[in-house]
Amino acid sequence: MADVPQPSTDPTPVAPGPGPGDDFPFPVAEVETGEDAGLSVRDRLLLKLLGARRLALGSTSKDRLWGWLGPALVALLAGGLRLWDLGRPGNLVFDETYYVKQAYTLLRVGFEAKWPEDPNPAFEAGNVDTFLNLPDYVVHPPLGKWMIAGGMQLFGGAENPWSWRISTALVGILAVFLLARIARRLFASTAMGVLAGGLLAIDGMAIVHSRTGLLDNFLMFWVLVAFGFLLLDREQARRRLADRVAALVDSGREIGRYGPRLGWRWWRFAAAVSLGLACGVKWSGLYFLAVFALLSVLWDATARRAVGIKRWWEDALLADAIPAALVMLPTAALTYLATWFSWFRSPSSYMRDWAAAHPGEGVQWLPEALRSLWAYHQKMWDFHTGLSAEHSYASKPIGWIVQWRPTSFYYRDGSDGVTGCGYDECARVITSLGNPVLWWSAALAIVATVVLLVWRKDWRATAVLSGLVAGWLPWFAYPDRTIFTFYAIVFTPWVVLALVYVVTVLLEATERDRTARGWVIWAVTALFTVIVVMSIFFYPIWTAMNVPEWFWRLHMWLPSWI
Repeated sequence: MADVPQPSTDPTPVAPGPGPGDDFPFPVAEVETGEDAGLSVRDRLLLKLLGARRLALGSTSKDRLWGWLGPALVALLAGGLRLWDLGRPGNLVFDETYYVKQAYTLLRVGFEAKWPEDPNPAFEAGNVDTFLNLPDYVVHPPLGKWMIAGGMQLFGGAENPWSWRISTALVGILAVFLLARIARRLFASTAMGVLAGGLLAIDGMAIVHSRTGLLDNFLMFWVLVAFGFLLLDREQARRRLADRVAALVDSGREIGRYGPRLGWRWWRFAAAVSLGLACGVKWSGLYFLAVFALLSVLWDATARRAVGIKRWWEDALLADAIPAALVMLPTAALTYLATWFSWFRSPSSYMRDWAAAHPGEGVQWLPEALRSLWAYHQKMWDFHTGLSAEHSYASKPIGWIVQWRPTSFYYRDGSDGVTGCGYDECARVITSLGNPVLWWSAALAIVATVVLLVWRKDWRATAVLSGLVAGWLPWFAYPDRTIFTFYAIVFTPWVVLALVYVVTVLLEATERDRTARGWVIWAVTALFTVIVVMSIFFYPIWTAMNVPEWFWRLHMWLPSWI
């Protein structure tokens, strides 16, 4: 009989569990002291593949209750911060001038229509039907605009600024709940899950994007959903592997050079659909598709190695990587194509009849409609790769993580007629600025996460860094393109996860030293108290509240913030 894998030697200390779990029938304290002789082969494998903390999670009714109630409470907090006076200001904010009006014409005529010169004053005043019966050239796929349009359809029409933003607000609230649940599973701690959700709930970047009708919050949402699905897939796959390898060992057979197949992976399939939807909002979802697919296969490979499969790398390639590619790539591609349904449906869509007007051009083996869409995509690609116009709020990605040059979405002062703040000079401002203490702390935490990954080979560090690799690093390849700090919203959940991960490691490392643990808890409590205070302080300039101009300037800590 092959050697049965022994309990994990991961340097992360193992906490005494709250009691026997549903899947792990022995108290975790016994595993901690090595008293594991009574464990079955399957339970030993589960311990090796998932860890004692994860197996103990949710093993009490109290923990299961707070596993749902805690995320719900921080989502409720997020709802209050995002929905309160959501229609303020009643103007089209920043790129709402594109996406809101495009969403409205999608709803009305089925394609993004052109507008006459300077249409915003009429639109903001409620005269929303001045668009022209001509297609407009747009450079992003339609899904995000359809999500904005859904809010208009269900919540009051385009005459109501609240309806422009309700979809992104709801998505932002749901993202807080999802992150809390994801972090709970990732760190095997309900408290750390609630902490992660709470930080996202009060962060300025997340609040601003949840209160403006832009596309990037939808992109963030879909890639976060995909990440959650892949975490579920990781656990399901490892449970299946434990079951099937244990069956081999229990029957007296050896674990050979190749391991068992794991069957259809519904969570991985769902992740591929979510990533296709992300690409249907913005093309930068492609980076997450690539990184998350590699991450999922890496998790499979390490699982096969952990259970003792001799040629685990080859087995992971044949049994996991190739099937993953054959499922994820076509699924994401077909999902993305489906997001263009309105373009296919409307003969008036931009370049819809390009192939008919250009016989013999383009990709000839494609059907006419797809040939037109391909030509349209080539034009969109040329725009995105060639965008280099000057913009006062353009910023390099190296500064995003410390919010060096935040994007001003909206600014009105006394010269625009803003009064009523109790002082001679008033201002209404929306600055897409993350909570500075949170982001500066997270910048240090990201460095620590890289160190912990190299030092401890902790899979959680890999998971945390994956969102940063997919959402942040690709922009360094476009040094001449006009890009903005507000793009960082797409990886904001992983910024939060990096900070919470370091806190988790510190708490785990000091759980047997009451003095050291007390210092850690004190320091963490102090840090998060300051973060909360900073969110209260900055909230007025995230939400266009009417404030004295001196109050706004009090928030401009760096010259680059103005």
